[in-house]
Amino acid sequence: MSSAREIRRAIMTAPFELDTKGDEVPSPGTLYLPPAHRKALSLDGSLVVGARGVGKSFWTAVLSNDILRQQIGASVTDLAHARIWVGHAAKPDIQHYPDQNTFKFLVDRNYDPEIIWRAVVARRLANIIGKSVPADSWETTVKWIVQNPEPVARLIEEADAKLAENNHFVLLVFDALDRTSHQWAEMDRIVQGLLRLALRLRDFSRLRAKVFLRPDQLQLSTTAFVDASKLMATRADLTWERHDLHAMMWQRLINAPKNNGECMRAVVSSVLIRESAWGDGPVWRLPAQLTSEPPYQRLLFEILAGDKMGKDARRGVPYVWSVSHLADGHGLTSPRSFLAAIRGAAEDSDARYGDYPLAMHYESLKRGIQKASEIRVSEVAEDDPWVSHVMGPLKGKNVPVDYGEIMESWNQKFPDGPNNIRSDRLPPQHAGQGWNGVRDDLVRLGIFTIRSDGRIDMPDLYRVGFGLGRKGGVKPTKTS
Repeated sequence: MSSAREIRRAIMTAPFELDTKGDEVPSPGTLYLPPAHRKALSLDGSLVVGARGVGKSFWTAVLSNDILRQQIGASVTDLAHARIWVGHAAKPDIQHYPDQNTFKFLVDRNYDPEIIWRAVVARRLANIIGKSVPADSWETTVKWIVQNPEPVARLIEEADAKLAENNHFVLLVFDALDRTSHQWAEMDRIVQGLLRLALRLRDFSRLRAKVFLRPDQLQLSTTAFVDASKLMATRADLTWERHDLHAMMWQRLINAPKNNGECMRAVVSSVLIRESAWGDGPVWRLPAQLTSEPPYQRLLFEILAGDKMGKDARRGVPYVWSVSHLADGHGLTSPRSFLAAIRGAAEDSDARYGDYPLAMHYESLKRGIQKASEIRVSEVAEDDPWVSHVMGPLKGKNVPVDYGEIMESWNQKFPDGPNNIRSDRLPPQHAGQGWNGVRDDLVRLGIFTIRSDGRIDMPDLYRVGFGLGRKGGVKPTKTS
């Protein structure tokens, strides 16, 4: 058996990155596909919904990379004959889709968002049949779409027929749609236009769109169009069960570089007497026994962190505790938060408990939660800057807390109400409804929860990073 120090080092060197910007290609060894995500990645999964950190941009990067897509091909067989193009993502690509300023320019000139997205599709499909469309600028292309409805229809039909002739499909992937506008009403129109187009493409045999959305983008206003229910029937949610998170972690651990990967594969072999084939490298496959909970995942995590969150079992079991304390207000834990906590725990154990007989000390697991919370809060500050502004006045309070006390703090900080909260991104979605609207937005984001007695509570994932306390809970970091 490898030593605790060797295991700790392997954890710290494993490929734990989870693409956050959409401009990085994931490492092949990071790919673990939960069974529940197969529908999300299939050609017919046109609508994919997931909160921050669950893998929307990660899967966009995987789908658009030929080598990575081949790795998941055995699980999602209909991708084998597909050409996959990105129709929108966080990474700018003005040749293939408009950026935010261009969207604003076009929408301000009263171009229907569906027509704008149709222009994105037409530019791509023209190449399949050896034709071209005017592409001096996006307005040039959009004008041509408006003025030439019949040639556009013929272009799409011919491309579909050509694909059928060659037994190919085209899948256009759309991600990071919150980057299309700083205004909710405008973004809702842009998203609805894309969903309408995605539905129309389903009329063709070889054309599909896949739209990744956050839950708060899938509002009644964005699905208020004829036959939207047909598109909603294709919906898949990117959620991660506890066993999915642990399986994903082990997939990355066995692919740690050099001797570190050998170390973790030896740990697995010590528990799995008859492990499944590992493959022959350079990418090692996770043994099938580790894709579900009983009994091996728990036994392996006990090798890493023991079976108690303290001197006895009353404080919890690390295998369960490490996931449950990273859940948001909806009870969902993201892979990004889980990986950040595990790496943070290994680093803290290395610095504080070098001689501890296990790779991760239980106190380090708590500090791993702090690290994951800090990362999540910084990500929220980037995506939804208004959240940091409204959470700032609550720093130092203990939860659960009366909602009236929260409103009092907000009124002191923002005497003119929530409409004056600064944000260079999307503002609170329901600021027009006053502080109750802001509260409800925080609930939708999984930052607040409301107890049966009306008091406001918070999951540790956000509470710690925003500097609020809880009696007997994981403490906020001193710098929070």
